[in-house]
Amino acid sequence: MNGRYTMGTETTTPLEAITFDLDGTLLRYERSPGTVLEAAFERAGVEPLFAVDEYYARYDDFAERCDSMAALRSECFAALAAANGYDRRLGRDVAAAFNDERDQSNVELVPPAARVLDELSREYRLAVITNGARDAQRQKIDAVNLERWLDEVVVAGHDTPPKPDPEPFEQAMRLLDATPATAVHVGDSLETDIVGSAAAGLESVWVSDRSDGSGAEPTYRVASIGDLLTPPWLSQSETEGQ
Repeated sequence: MNGRYTMGTETTTPLEAITFDLDGTLLRYERSPGTVLEAAFERAGVEPLFAVDEYYARYDDFAERCDSMAALRSECFAALAAANGYDRRLGRDVAAAFNDERDQSNVELVPPAARVLDELSREYRLAVITNGARDAQRQKIDAVNLERWLDEVVVAGHDTPPKPDPEPFEQAMRLLDATPATAVHVGDSLETDIVGSAAAGLESVWVSDRSDGSGAEPTYRVASIGDLLTPPWLSQSETEGQ
């Protein structure tokens, strides 16, 4: 992979650095949050107080204000319980049960990720930009020995405001000694990865096999992270036009 590609055409600006989202892009839980939440409700002896999608929607709000994953879940679950008409204490009970059920080291790399990172790290400076509590994100990174390929890690929501704020991308550029014009961000979320990287002036690669691409426009789109080894990457418009 030599050079920089825009809409399938190589430009004269060389690619020097690649930043990656973590959860869902490079690694995944062996048990999904939804599965663990169901177990937590049962463990706490309460009916489902909220849906896992409600947890996803509020996660970044609490990641910005909490220093640990345990504190994040306790505050978030209490707020979600109250919003649905339940006692906040029940939400905290579920959070404690969730913490007992969830092992942050019980993660695995997305199957093509090791091969992709191994090859890309030989040619480019690499970083992870991830939203979340520092302790949990570090446990995941350590569990799969991800830093063997990385030059830097930015935990947004702790080191900086969470994505889609441009600051975590700007910090990654400083740490990598790169500029937005010579870097690209890879992630699976339109709302955080694609919007945030665009706000910071980076091109982006959206990793998704979904057909819905409304709300944000990535520079490129790939169905799998393994496709990063076979550029030029296809843009969203090209993909949808086929």
